[in-house]
Amino acid sequence: MTDADQFKHDLRLYLQDARDAFLWKLDGLSEYDVRRPLTPTGTNLLGLVKHVTGAEAFYLGTAFGRPVDAPALWITGEAEPNADLWATPDETREEIVGRYRRVWAHSDATVEAVGLDAKGRLPAEDGGDDGPELSLHRVLVHLVAETQRHAGHADVVRELVDGATGLRRGSGDMAPGDEAWWRGHRERVEGAARTAAARIEG
Repeated sequence: MTDADQFKHDLRLYLQDARDAFLWKLDGLSEYDVRRPLTPTGTNLLGLVKHVTGAEAFYLGTAFGRPVDAPALWITGEAEPNADLWATPDETREEIVGRYRRVWAHSDATVEAVGLDAKGRLPAEDGGDDGPELSLHRVLVHLVAETQRHAGHADVVRELVDGATGLRRGSGDMAPGDEAWWRGHRERVEGAARTAAARIEG
């Protein structure tokens, strides 16, 4: 395996890890729970999936001349603000998840087809054809960072819904402890925060 092949493999591994995390965060939840906003800015699980679908389609589809059907990103000016960050009542979970799987298969085909040094071109801010060029390597690094960041948002939202935590269902990446232990831990952290604030802020 060449160095370039190894880099591709590693980047795809971390991207796929985040993709898989997104899907398990939806497992076992009601339609309401996958859609409901749990932060003041409306962050919700299905909207996060919809957003990363659009991001992959933009960076690994449109930018490399391989467009694929996906939600338009509001930040590109192609949709109303936050349109890609929530699910409308007529969009089904199956539709959104299915589209994500199709887009990531399309993305993987793009990664397979071109070298890490291959250049993709983003649309210009004014809608023209002379936007910035980015290498596949740079695009993959960006998508790994963005998808993992939003997977972290999904971690917090899922925990707020029903207390489920972890990178994967049943994974051992959380400290062991039952509900009482975690309640005590949270109280300990809260106490430390209050003590530090009182000492530092007077």
